[in-house]
Amino acid sequence: MGSKKIFEHGLFWFRRDLRVRDNAGFSLALESSEQVTCIFIFDCQILNELVDKKDQRVVYIHNSLQEIDHFLQKRGSKLVVQQGDPQDLVPDLANKLKIDALFFNEDYEPYAKKRDGVVQKKLKAVGTVCHAIKDQVVFAKREILNDQGQPYKVFSPYKKKWLSRLTPDLIKDRSVTRFSFTSYNVLKKHIKPWRLKDIGFEAVTPFVQGGQEHAWQKLKAFHKHLQGYHEHRNFPAQDNGTSGLSTCLRFGTVSIRACVRVACHGESLGNQTWLSELIWRDFYHMILDQYPHVASETFKPKYKNLTWPGNRSMFKKWCEGKTGYPLVDAAMRCLNQKGWMHNRLRMVVSMFLTKDLLCNYTWGEHYFAEKLIDFDLAANNGGWQWSASTGCDAQPYFRVFNPWTQSKKFDGQGTFIRRYCKELRDYPDKYIHEPFKAPKAVQEAAGCLIGIDYPKPIVDHALQRLKAIDMFKLEIQNN
Repeated sequence: MGSKKIFEHGLFWFRRDLRVRDNAGFSLALESSEQVTCIFIFDCQILNELVDKKDQRVVYIHNSLQEIDHFLQKRGSKLVVQQGDPQDLVPDLANKLKIDALFFNEDYEPYAKKRDGVVQKKLKAVGTVCHAIKDQVVFAKREILNDQGQPYKVFSPYKKKWLSRLTPDLIKDRSVTRFSFTSYNVLKKHIKPWRLKDIGFEAVTPFVQGGQEHAWQKLKAFHKHLQGYHEHRNFPAQDNGTSGLSTCLRFGTVSIRACVRVACHGESLGNQTWLSELIWRDFYHMILDQYPHVASETFKPKYKNLTWPGNRSMFKKWCEGKTGYPLVDAAMRCLNQKGWMHNRLRMVVSMFLTKDLLCNYTWGEHYFAEKLIDFDLAANNGGWQWSASTGCDAQPYFRVFNPWTQSKKFDGQGTFIRRYCKELRDYPDKYIHEPFKAPKAVQEAAGCLIGIDYPKPIVDHALQRLKAIDMFKLEIQNN
């Protein structure tokens, strides 16, 4: 771009990119503007939907913003944080600060696209230039298309095309080293209190610590274990089996480019497997962007009116971790306690809800949206529709996870089960996965009677599997 600045005063709007390192939009704002003001808006349209005033996600965001604010203060500026409707606040701030250009990183969720469109329209009407920059994915929108010029609906060919199009320039570090921010004296009249209590929330210790420095340390630590990722990633009781970066990627405290650079720094099966998971992330964001109906209905039209016979009583037992299936229950209790769940377990519990309890996948999707600290609409919807066999590249309806088999395969000695189903901790390995099969004497010795201290299985898996298959067969016939 050269040394000459294009704009006198740029405005950078932080959203789900809470870092100053390797931030494409932030860097472009600094490269293009004589001075840059940085803002964050606690969006009332989002906050008002959060029932729990100790929501970990808000705390994570708040902690990350404090780090950014400290960075700006060291350079004579301040982060302008306000609460309300960004559709009004961003244009208003731009007007008051006499902004020449707004910079922000693209978001592909339906609400965000609508919100950003309104902001851009208002600013362009008064002559302010708007720059929406790709940052949270490697390939966005229609950058990866099939031979017919259409977005992919199946992952494998998408991945092949994605890999063929990847170049070093796409994942290079976008960090800048020269900063010129608007001085605090100019900004102070726009600064409002933004302690957690000021925005109506309470402090808690989140499962994942906020901030780019913590995210960067997690990425470096995971790099040391990456070669064994393919061997360890499916075992929830194993430390360092996964990257633990899902929350960091969700809120942008680490860049997707940094993760891909690490994944590409080696040719081991572990590196390749993690890279594939990162490509899945791009894929689901593309699906949400190009097929936004998935946010409110099934991807596959033929299942749009599918009747799920599961009831709310069964769903409640699933939510509480009281199904009588130890691995399912341990996973749900982990979610309720920590706001997080291992990826293998997300597949197990979602398959169980939809194929064993025959409950509508949207019930589970919404529950995850309420509980997960790393909740991401694209990935959450994609995962649930995959398990429910209603989405793109979905698990075929006739392939149903056996929860007993999953339990024995991925938590063989019941380490994870005992961690969260504490009433089962003294059960011998032989019965930890199916405690209802334990003789009465074993139950008494373990201090946990099935049906009293821990529930019997609430459904028969073999029977429910057949019901699920018949349910889909009937729907296909009716279409």
